[in-house]
Amino acid sequence: MQSIIKIGTRDSELALWQAKQVKAGLEQNGFAAELVLIKSEGDIDLKTPLYEMGVQGIFTRSLDIALLNKKIDIAVHSMKDVPTLLPKGIVQSAVLKRGNYKDLFVPNNTLLSNVESQKLLESLTGSVSGITNLQSTLQIASSSIRRKAQWLHRYPHSSIQNIRGNVNTRLQKLKESQWAGAIFAAAGLERVNKRPQEAIELNWMLPAPAQGAVMLVARENDDKNLSAALLLNDADTETCTKIERDFLRELLGGCSTPISALAQIKNNEIHFKGNIFSLDGTEKAQVEQKVLISGAKEFGRIMAHQLLQNGGASIAEKIKDAK
Repeated sequence: MQSIIKIGTRDSELALWQAKQVKAGLEQNGFAAELVLIKSEGDIDLKTPLYEMGVQGIFTRSLDIALLNKKIDIAVHSMKDVPTLLPKGIVQSAVLKRGNYKDLFVPNNTLLSNVESQKLLESLTGSVSGITNLQSTLQIASSSIRRKAQWLHRYPHSSIQNIRGNVNTRLQKLKESQWAGAIFAAAGLERVNKRPQEAIELNWMLPAPAQGAVMLVARENDDKNLSAALLLNDADTETCTKIERDFLRELLGGCSTPISALAQIKNNEIHFKGNIFSLDGTEKAQVEQKVLISGAKEFGRIMAHQLLQNGGASIAEKIKDAK
């Protein structure tokens, strides 16, 4: 009798959506599978800003422990939440085809008549230059230090407010607040069919490394489950997210560092953009380059060193000193 593959997942609506895709994919390949729900530390503490929680692994640690204890066979993670160095005994087994990697601004409908809010929306949609037109302190919600830094770089008069919780909780908090809007990952809202019609894609905001991708991990010597998971792997997404995560690891960054990266495959080339901001958004270093897919292996590391030479080292040192 075929054994059932136990898929570990957080119990949020988004995490369950991701895990159900994995379950369906395994079943389509002839494997029996079931979901095992596990609470993460990041789901339990919904008040402390992520960057104050020593956030690397905060959403993955409980699942990794369950995996090592053989309570589950495969763990499903939002890839951007996974530390670049996996726990001993755990390996990446697959990366699903990437979804929307962009960030979204969701405006607060109750404040749309506010003059400054209208100026902001016009700026975000490109109808006005925006930056010089917004002098008052608009309150924008985000728990991401990366989004905060990029937003303040563009809109320095804004006040960034912390917001935590799952997608539904954050949307409700926004509705009940006096914030002008909040920033969300597009993939998260779209996967649970909660993207508001008025949401605006922030095309100027570079995403977190591996944003929009889903990673599967398994025990390193578990050949059976590693082979099963590998059937769901998307090679292009695996290549691009590896470059982004190599870039992040080489810069010694995590979720508490405003580092962004995006690699895309176009016409047999890897197109890469990466940046780092100071915590207050006033300083920025960036790199942009392309390479043939055949040269992708060390591309992330090379881009990280180029960024450090282009002003990134000074910014990274200041961030380190501020912690």
